[in-house]
Amino acid sequence: MAVTKTHPIKSTLKAAIDYICNPDKTDGKLLVSSFGCAAETADIEFGWTRRHAIDKGTHLGRHLIQAFEPGEVSAEEAHEIGMQLAKEILGGKYEFVLTTHIDKRHIHNHLIFNAVSFTDHKHYHSNKRSYHEIRRASDRLCKEHGLSVIVPGRDKGKSYIEHQAAQNGTSYKAKLKAAIDRLIPVSSSLEDLLVRLQREGYEIRRGKYISARAPDQERFTRLKTLGADYTEEAVASRIAGGPRPSRQPRQRSGKVNLLIDTQNNIKAQQSAGYQRWATIENLKRAAATMNFLTEHGIGSYEELAERCDAVSAAAIRTRESLRDVEQQIADLTLLGKQIDTYRKLKPVYDRYKASKDKEKFLRGFESEIILFEAAAREIKKAGLTKLPSAEKLKAELDGLAARKTTLQAELRKIQREEKKYDTLRRNIYTLLNLKVKTEKQKEPELQ
Repeated sequence: MAVTKTHPIKSTLKAAIDYICNPDKTDGKLLVSSFGCAAETADIEFGWTRRHAIDKGTHLGRHLIQAFEPGEVSAEEAHEIGMQLAKEILGGKYEFVLTTHIDKRHIHNHLIFNAVSFTDHKHYHSNKRSYHEIRRASDRLCKEHGLSVIVPGRDKGKSYIEHQAAQNGTSYKAKLKAAIDRLIPVSSSLEDLLVRLQREGYEIRRGKYISARAPDQERFTRLKTLGADYTEEAVASRIAGGPRPSRQPRQRSGKVNLLIDTQNNIKAQQSAGYQRWATIENLKRAAATMNFLTEHGIGSYEELAERCDAVSAAAIRTRESLRDVEQQIADLTLLGKQIDTYRKLKPVYDRYKASKDKEKFLRGFESEIILFEAAAREIKKAGLTKLPSAEKLKAELDGLAARKTTLQAELRKIQREEKKYDTLRRNIYTLLNLKVKTEKQKEPELQ
């Protein structure tokens, strides 16, 4: 997926929506969808929502572009991803129009959404935080669909000059890190590594912190500024066979961790120190696994598998219930919007129907008539014969929101259990395989 970009719409909202809905770009408008409005009247509906906002802001809407790698995704799948993204980042609170363009080499989505929410009439605030939330959501959805993404933060903390230097292979920090990584396996101590760096031309300065400077480098570089793996303590530990701090698993009290695969771990094969650490760590993790099974009354692999399946089934049921509640909230919220529009514009429509010169009246209130008729169609489609009160709608929405919160908490708990039991099953599977291999190796000795 290419960079997801957003920018404000300050004028000509209709022109922007007409552009993204262009039939030549959207396969004859087959790749056009909307939420909370109709694509044909979105500018009018956006304006009606803005009319009721206290904080209107200066923007009429926001325009988001989501692009994909050429040849990696179909237009239909790209449109589906765009719809999932829009619903997730906007939370069913903003009207939007989504289109997928297929006229360029790379398929891309256009999302235009109202700058004001139709649920609480608050203005959408676009900033770095909201942008990164959109990026993270977009990247996650693309991964779920098996698509490529740009890895964010790979060069985080680097200046532009350092970034360019790293790209060209000339970064002093990058070269120093590479030299340390190369010398650690052949060094007997931190002092030995520093001597070897000096032999390669580095000038070493000692003080509160150890610093190094390449022959043509202007300033010294402190080892600790290279990252967690290059502090004096970390380098000394790595020389002794310890793992990189950045790659060490986080330890939590009472948590069951996955066993380390020392058979297929390259570092375990190359470093005797790492092999010793991993062996001891695996003994601790195996003990924690067995303790958990005993405490929870699980006496066989079959019982563990049944418990895993039960937790997975509970997770599926909870997800389905959560999706149902979210859909009910979205449907009821939209219906509430249409009912509110209907009530507010009913007097205008009544005057229009009673008017002797309907064409003249329509010229003065065309937007209001369009909105009222659209609302009336949606209410009729919902099968309502009597409009519910605003209080009743709010009470129903509050009940659904409370149910959603409960289900979300329940799902998070189940997902933690699901992850824990998956780790247990994989650990037991590994331990059983090791036992079988050990018994096979001993068989010749018993004959």
